[in-house]
Amino acid sequence: MSDVSVPSTVLVFSPRAEVRAAVRTALGSSPAADVGPLGYVECATGEEVVAAVDAGGIDLCVLDGEAQPTGGMGLSRQLHAEIADCPALVVLIARQADRWLAHWSLADATLAYPVDPLTATDVVAGLLRDRAARRPAARR
Repeated sequence: MSDVSVPSTVLVFSPRAEVRAAVRTALGSSPAADVGPLGYVECATGEEVVAAVDAGGIDLCVLDGEAQPTGGMGLSRQLHAEIADCPALVVLIARQADRWLAHWSLADATLAYPVDPLTATDVVAGLLRDRAARRPAARR
């Protein structure tokens, strides 16, 4: 079980401000009572995502799979290859047919866009619980 006093940092990537706002609104300040508060880092470019994840402190990334020119699926694959303690990765997809590509990207989960708050909070809470369970006790 996670320590609800420790906030989790969620990076939300999309070049479109309305997509970032929709994700923040769907997830709210806490996706579940046992997960605790969320803090957000917003990124509008792929370079910002890589820099933020490289800097550390990100627990979960929600990446826009429809973003151009750098998409969330490519970023997901890149982060898995380059980051030793990669945060949990969720890719937003507009079409269910793109789930196979999200699988190729090594994403931990997908969310359909527009974002359904009930589904999004369940997915994110589950991934944050899994991540908290893997943390060394000193970081909790």
